[in-house]
Amino acid sequence: MIDVSKRKSPQRLLHREREREAGGSHRQPQHGVQGIGIGTACCCLRRGFLIIGPGYLEKEVAAGERAKMSSGEVNPAAVPVPVQDVQGDGRWMSQVWRELFSPLHAINFGIAGDTTCNVLWRLQNGELQNIKPKVVVLWVGTNNHEHTAEQVAGGILAIAQHLISCLPQAKIVVLGLLPRGERPNPLREKNAAVNGLLKAWLPRLGATQLLDASAGFVHSDGTISTGDMFDFLHLTASGYRTVAKPLSDLLLQLLEETPEERRASLV
Repeated sequence: MIDVSKRKSPQRLLHREREREAGGSHRQPQHGVQGIGIGTACCCLRRGFLIIGPGYLEKEVAAGERAKMSSGEVNPAAVPVPVQDVQGDGRWMSQVWRELFSPLHAINFGIAGDTTCNVLWRLQNGELQNIKPKVVVLWVGTNNHEHTAEQVAGGILAIAQHLISCLPQAKIVVLGLLPRGERPNPLREKNAAVNGLLKAWLPRLGATQLLDASAGFVHSDGTISTGDMFDFLHLTASGYRTVAKPLSDLLLQLLEETPEERRASLV
């Protein structure tokens, strides 16, 4: 059930994003979840900040070295922080979801307002127990307003490392951060920098790949259309399709088992 009374209007969201472009520090509301799943393969997609994987994990795993930056200092974007999920939201994803992801039996555990810290906390406190996914899709980072590009990329890397450690048979897809703001601004530059760092860092992990679908959102004059992001941050149905179609194509490729994988799944 979706509580419409708690939703933010497009006008209010647009005003908030324009204030962020100008250097404001408003935080995203922490609510909302909508799901997809892939039978034995779990996968997750939610606007800008999502992770996949149902179940419960009792054992906490310390961030350790994964939470440290190149300088050796602890990365604040890789420190687990809980978040409350109080509202479902199928506003824009429903049609695209039913068409491209429901046939794959996917499950989405993303929460609106998610940061890398929130995702790490959930993965260490319940969302990976008793599942054996073939594919995990991770999309998080644009809400890390208080962190630098290096910290955000490090937080995403910490999540990917944790997923590989807990789900060694799964293939990990990391979605790149999308541009944001009507016109070029520091937050858009930071998201692009995060993508650049991920492109350099993720290949070291082996079982992880980056899918960057950001190219189609910025026009030649540097602007983003409300037809793709109604408030220059949250996607419309058209914007979701721009991201979802290449992701769907990639998932179909990854879910094609080799003979070796098929034999291993029967063990």
